[in-house]
Amino acid sequence: MASCDIVQDPFLQSVLEASVHAREQCMQLVDLAERSAIAPSETLPDDTRLSLSARQRQLNADLASLRHASRESIIGVRTTKQDTADARQEVDRLHLQLQNLYYEERHLRGEISACESYDHQYQQLPLIPVEEFLQMGPEHAVDDEKSLMFARINHELAEREVLEQQRQELLKRKQLLIAENKKRKDDLASLDKDLETFIDAAKPIQTLFEKQY
Repeated sequence: MASCDIVQDPFLQSVLEASVHAREQCMQLVDLAERSAIAPSETLPDDTRLSLSARQRQLNADLASLRHASRESIIGVRTTKQDTADARQEVDRLHLQLQNLYYEERHLRGEISACESYDHQYQQLPLIPVEEFLQMGPEHAVDDEKSLMFARINHELAEREVLEQQRQELLKRKQLLIAENKKRKDDLASLDKDLETFIDAAKPIQTLFEKQY
């Protein structure tokens, strides 16, 4: 697989192209130097010397450009690594936050389920049936389930308050009757005592009558 197929970044592709071009310049310069080889005592022709010099200057310029591009690519790679690390850290943070939200959702669903299945005390109240209640208060026929339950509970509360008031009144009457019965009992006891005293006082008279008759 060619390197151009592996590297997709435009800047890195330009660096690869510059390196390939510099390599070609080197190969051409070496080839030209080999073809222009002469004995040490001889001198190169001017056109060959000028061509070698021009190619060498071009090669130096290409190498300088390649070194600059290489430095830029290294800096870019470091920046990309740092950006990748930062992005990975952010992804990890979001993933942890998402997991916490999942746990919170599961906890809340459990709480909701517990509330829905909780045996509320009002459900055990001996309320009158809905049909009977609606017959007594047809204006509640359009109420929703929650409002209807509130109305039934309030009706039960009012009925119990009436019954409690009646109970208190009966309790007061009971106390009055108890007090009245106690007074009568005390009066009867006092009457019995007076009667016994009267009988005791009448005994001498009875004895006298018995002696005379």
